[in-house]
Amino acid sequence: MPHDSLGLRAELEERESANLRRRLESGSGADSAQGSPVDFRSSDFLCFSTRSELVEAGQAALEKYGSSGRASRLLGGGDKPHHELERLAADWLGTQSSLYFPSGYQANLGLLGALAGRGDAIFSDELNHASLIDGARLSRARIHVYQHFNLEELERALARESRARRRFVVSESIFSMDGDLAPLAELHELCERFDAWLILDEAHAAGLLGPEGNGAWAAEKFTASESQRLLSRLITGGKALGSAGALVAGSQDLIDTLVNNARGFIYTTAPPPSIPATFAKAIELCRASDAERDAALTKAKLLAKQLSLPEPKACILPFHVGDDARCVELGHSLEKQGLQVGAVRPPTVPIGTARLRIAVHADHRDSELEELKSLLPTRAVAPVQVSKPKAPVLFVAGTDTDVGKTIVSALLCLASTRLGPTAYWKPVQTGDDSDTNTVANLAGLEPHQLLRPAFEFPLPASPHEAAADVQREIPPGAVDSALIGLRRTLHDSHLIIELAGGLHVPYRLGADAEIQLDLLERHAPPTVLVARSGLGTLNHTLLSLAALRARHLEPKALFLVGPPHPSNRATLAELGQVEFIYELPHMEPLDTDSLTDWLETTPLDDLFS
Repeated sequence: MPHDSLGLRAELEERESANLRRRLESGSGADSAQGSPVDFRSSDFLCFSTRSELVEAGQAALEKYGSSGRASRLLGGGDKPHHELERLAADWLGTQSSLYFPSGYQANLGLLGALAGRGDAIFSDELNHASLIDGARLSRARIHVYQHFNLEELERALARESRARRRFVVSESIFSMDGDLAPLAELHELCERFDAWLILDEAHAAGLLGPEGNGAWAAEKFTASESQRLLSRLITGGKALGSAGALVAGSQDLIDTLVNNARGFIYTTAPPPSIPATFAKAIELCRASDAERDAALTKAKLLAKQLSLPEPKACILPFHVGDDARCVELGHSLEKQGLQVGAVRPPTVPIGTARLRIAVHADHRDSELEELKSLLPTRAVAPVQVSKPKAPVLFVAGTDTDVGKTIVSALLCLASTRLGPTAYWKPVQTGDDSDTNTVANLAGLEPHQLLRPAFEFPLPASPHEAAADVQREIPPGAVDSALIGLRRTLHDSHLIIELAGGLHVPYRLGADAEIQLDLLERHAPPTVLVARSGLGTLNHTLLSLAALRARHLEPKALFLVGPPHPSNRATLAELGQVEFIYELPHMEPLDTDSLTDWLETTPLDDLFS
């Protein structure tokens, strides 16, 4: 089959038209007409990558141990340099032990995958590096993403997870794209208060901050009692230390756990001995490199002042451009003048925040800083404030049809109206029995709170079948477009959205087939799952939970509708691991008063926080 039939070229052209296509570029720029370019792009902050001491250490290890790690460490791969590096790093960082991984990405995946799993909760800053995001997702723990540095949101999320087996707060110390410093003391205090553990990625702080360059945590000079909830720190070799790979540092029990459980360590060939040998030499040099640290940090502050940017916490300066095309154009323009600066666009950074990521090095001359300033616009654009959508959305999904989604939707509308403006929407209505009218009657909603379905079909069947019955179809993206439009116009209203039938019910068949779960995955909204309380619920509910989590969607609550069934509830609580489980019995009569009475004893405010 010709590869073009996969649609790869079309996808690349789409990226190109949106100014989001990436290409491999030369790191040296040796072909530049300007000669060797000035590097404001790499993270070689201390200029260690070309130090003769590191090169000689690598050469000596090559000659002594050969060019390969030969096998995984647990099958005899690796050599003395690997162990020497881990011992030296633990001494430098003041921990009992450390473990070497081939890359920072691999280390974060290995660390989170070894520690967290089902029944655990991970709390991740929304601007964390992709390796932390992916590690959290692959762990199968429940994931709570809190707004950047929003400690109140983090506190609420920690409080809701009191039943989790383990809780991990995950953050960079110096953030890789914004260069700002996490509130380390406050994060640790929240971990103490809520029996959680702090995991820090120090990739962009190591070498630059702290005594002997041993990171942002050490720079804060926390006492032992103020560090009890710090579980691990990650240090990379490929940035300020001019080598490669990454170290996870912590207690001996932690490192032993990684050796036994971290798949990225167990199932990979050890890096060539020359690499840990250069890393170890870099740590040795770093401990005595106060002059280089001071030079890099001082020059970063000087350039920030010249560009009217906030004073940086380390050596990364984000110069916001905003527009993706303009950002790429500016990056190319600088390169033609012999200055290499990273042009960073979505999805690496949030939409609307494209920026030049300026990395200042210890060997940059004042004239080079001045030249960069002269070639940039007078001022950076004001960075876009990353915030949550104005119209908070809560989806109501079911394990099957006729499980009680409409009643739960009405109940949620009633609860939401106590907190603020509320609207209800069923994107696709099939059959003549209008769920919108039912919700309106049960929740007492006004006409302006009832949003017309995007599609209405008379046949009471699956959306794709009901559409076909009247020779129609639900076009690709139609429900998405309607949802985006509603969120733009509803401002601060809560929007309760009821899906049709179960998660795998299709909107459309054929080459562009789509099920309701696809819609949820694209928008990743808070979702509640509705199930029967009695016979058959265990299988249907657990399969539905597994389907959501396979798309990295964590249900916010589970509603069991029908006569209470203590055994089923207990089983779902243990195996389902959903944050909130509510039992909603059959009500006679089923009316607004009955639902209101239920809410008096079972408030749902937590679902809207």
